[in-house]
Amino acid sequence: MNLPELSSYFLQIPNQSNNLTHYIFMADTWNKKEREKKKQQNKKEKEERKKERKEQSKGKNLDDMLAYIDENGNLSTTPPDPKKMKSVKLEDIEIGIPKQQEPDPADLIRKGTVTFFNSTKGYGFIKDHETQESIFVHINETLEAIQENSKVIFEVEMGPKGANAVRVKLAP
Repeated sequence: MNLPELSSYFLQIPNQSNNLTHYIFMADTWNKKEREKKKQQNKKEKEERKKERKEQSKGKNLDDMLAYIDENGNLSTTPPDPKKMKSVKLEDIEIGIPKQQEPDPADLIRKGTVTFFNSTKGYGFIKDHETQESIFVHINETLEAIQENSKVIFEVEMGPKGANAVRVKLAP
């Protein structure tokens, strides 16, 4: 290669003081051309992909895009059989949390036996006769003085650490 062929990659800078011409290599122009080529190629590829998507979507209609739910709640491409359809009254549909009924006060009263009680520290545990679970009791929640192995009647309330016995009194 001679100088005229490379002239597009070099910049000529004449120097007035010593009558010499300096050449600076311009590699940036080649990189710019390569980047432009890549950009154009990417644009062409993107247009081709776009055309392919359009061609594929032309054959589809609304029926191809519909999905049905069968009697078991699974998605299906076939419509459900009208003979298997069940009718539901609008009033029977509950959205959200069902209404909670107030518990019967008689159900809240339980019977149990005091398994442990420390009167100096002010707490103990009652074993429920029905559920056999151990329920915490504090001395402030007792209506009468209790001690270990006493038969008691109490109510249960949920506290931050679990079930607590409240309104504890001796069983008759």
